[in-house]
Amino acid sequence: MTLRGDSTDYARLFLADTPLLDTRAPIEFAAGAFPTAQSLPLMSNDERAAVGTCYKEQGQEAAIALGHQLVSGDVREQRLASWKQFAKDHPDGYLYCFRGGLRSQLVQQWLRESGVDYPRITGGYKAMRRFLIDTLNALSQRADIILVAGATGTGKTRLVKALPKAIDLEGLAKHRGSAFGRLIEEQPTQIDFENAIAIALLKLSQSDGPVILEDEGQLIGRLALPASLRMRMSEAPLVVLEYPVEERVQVVFEDYVLDLGERFRQVYGEAGLAAHRDRLLSDLERTQKRLGGERYRHIAGLMQSAFDTQQSTGDAEGHRDWIRHMLVDYYDPMYAYQLSKREGSRLCSGDRAALHAYLSERLSAH
Repeated sequence: MTLRGDSTDYARLFLADTPLLDTRAPIEFAAGAFPTAQSLPLMSNDERAAVGTCYKEQGQEAAIALGHQLVSGDVREQRLASWKQFAKDHPDGYLYCFRGGLRSQLVQQWLRESGVDYPRITGGYKAMRRFLIDTLNALSQRADIILVAGATGTGKTRLVKALPKAIDLEGLAKHRGSAFGRLIEEQPTQIDFENAIAIALLKLSQSDGPVILEDEGQLIGRLALPASLRMRMSEAPLVVLEYPVEERVQVVFEDYVLDLGERFRQVYGEAGLAAHRDRLLSDLERTQKRLGGERYRHIAGLMQSAFDTQQSTGDAEGHRDWIRHMLVDYYDPMYAYQLSKREGSRLCSGDRAALHAYLSERLSAH
């Protein structure tokens, strides 16, 4: 077997979705990591803090000695076993720490002493993160971007996901990008979101042709689009999805009532409907100022009534009433104003089939 050497080829690592063994402490991993990384730390948060304090007060030699003392005996053997299992499960993987220094070198050494040669990423997390920031900025500035725009309920995300050279920003953000956009799972950290976008752009940059993105605001939930990408998107041309209101009501009904409701049932069981109700009422409350008190109370009443009927009969059709009001009274005026400022950048309009054909032709021309 040919031994694999340590690597600084960050592009190849990300393009190949290489499995990554992250030896940093859990608190570091939680603050920011990479999509294919698994947290298998050399030290716990408390151990890392103790070693850091020792380093400041007594210097590197004393800190290293304390680290060996803390990670010894059964603790050392348990962690070594987890690293060996990762290496066995992912023979094409690499390990790293924050800077590619003592922690990853020590893990690599202990693995080697136990009979496992496993390569390390030189420069560690810091160098890989710097690479992704630079990649994101460079590719954002030169990318040929086409945005998919359209009123709420036209199925913009559905179109984006159906195209080969596209990035589902809302999927990466784990948020649908509207007042009702929260999902059950938590959004990633800002760093994780940026890393995922950079890797997606890097992969798409390997072939020619435009990159298709959904037209988004500055924020998707609590996550901010990277400034360089947002600037490029503000200059990009649009294709605009157009559908009658009732067809848009159907899309919102499927996404926010049926699909989201099923997710709540899967997570909360019998309490899923109540949790779903609480979530949507909470989201609706955020729109109260723009809706105005009277319209807000009317729509909240329709929503409550729809959930009451659904709970007693299982029939969810009543949700269409409040959805229709939200589209006409809340979302459509905002969208019309936003689109009016960008009419000069419209390439074409139509339904999903028409725009899919148009964009597919643009992509195949390269």
